[in-house]
Amino acid sequence: MLKWSVHQLYKLQKKGLQINEDVDLYDLVQNHPDLREITPVHVQGHADISSMKVIFHLTITGEMTLPCARTLVDVKYPFEIRTSETFLFSSDEYETSEQTHVVQGEVIDLMPIIHELVLLEIPLQVFSDEEENKQEAAPQEGKFWKLIKKEEQQNKIDPRLASLAKLLDKKENDS
Repeated sequence: MLKWSVHQLYKLQKKGLQINEDVDLYDLVQNHPDLREITPVHVQGHADISSMKVIFHLTITGEMTLPCARTLVDVKYPFEIRTSETFLFSSDEYETSEQTHVVQGEVIDLMPIIHELVLLEIPLQVFSDEEENKQEAAPQEGKFWKLIKKEEQQNKIDPRLASLAKLLDKKENDS
């Protein structure tokens, strides 16, 4: 499952390598506090193999469930990641960068890279627009507080400053 030995890749050098697999990343749900669920992730792409390196051109798609930042209800968040990851068979001739990896041992495993890319795709905040989940949602008001939308707030005058606003209106009318 997305793991090849260097010997296998040398054999595929002339034919090329096509990748089309579904991968279960459920262990990410257990290790990340905001990730509630993740569908099996589809990994598709191909590999360009030479005698010195292999370059994987991948598209990773899936859907994760995250909590709404406002109401804590589940929000489905689809993602699509396009990446090219280079694995060097020897570190002597090339500089390494973020997307360049030196093969350690005799096996290339894409799973740690896929884990990292999916984790980096998790947004800081997501918001639910669905009104149907109101019963499951966090409270929108309580004693001495209420969640107010931006549109409601714009022309509303703070009651503590209402008399000041009347005074200003009176001054404008007198002018």
